[in-house]
Amino acid sequence: MYRADEDYGYASMPDFGDHVDNGIFSQILEMDESEGERDFSEPLVTNFFEQAEETFVKMDRALNDKNLDELSSLGHFLKGSSSTLGFNKIRDSCQIIQQYGHKLSVDGTPEADDTICLEKIGEALKSVKVDTAELEKAMKKFFGQTD
Repeated sequence: MYRADEDYGYASMPDFGDHVDNGIFSQILEMDESEGERDFSEPLVTNFFEQAEETFVKMDRALNDKNLDELSSLGHFLKGSSSTLGFNKIRDSCQIIQQYGHKLSVDGTPEADDTICLEKIGEALKSVKVDTAELEKAMKKFFGQTD
């Protein structure tokens, strides 16, 4: 499954596409004692997906309550976790949630209309849930987990 990658000097992994920053994720994998025993990276990734599910429940509740501050806080929280693992698409959607929760568009300009902010957050939340499910499936396959 692995091959030496001359460009980066680490064992390469499957192509996760734009879901994963291979440089960051490979650094996580390097912390394992061996490729056969992913005793560091696998629990870290598994815990991330559990944490994401819990956060999505809170985000759904905050969206229903129209609580922009809570949405921004939850977006920031999940953005940090996903960024640490190199999960780009999740990070980017969480950035959108954080920004609009602060009543700022993606480019940082103010957005005074709460309805627009909530709509943009709702779209980003749908997107991040799909991206998370896709990546979780790919990671389970990578780690040899079965459902």
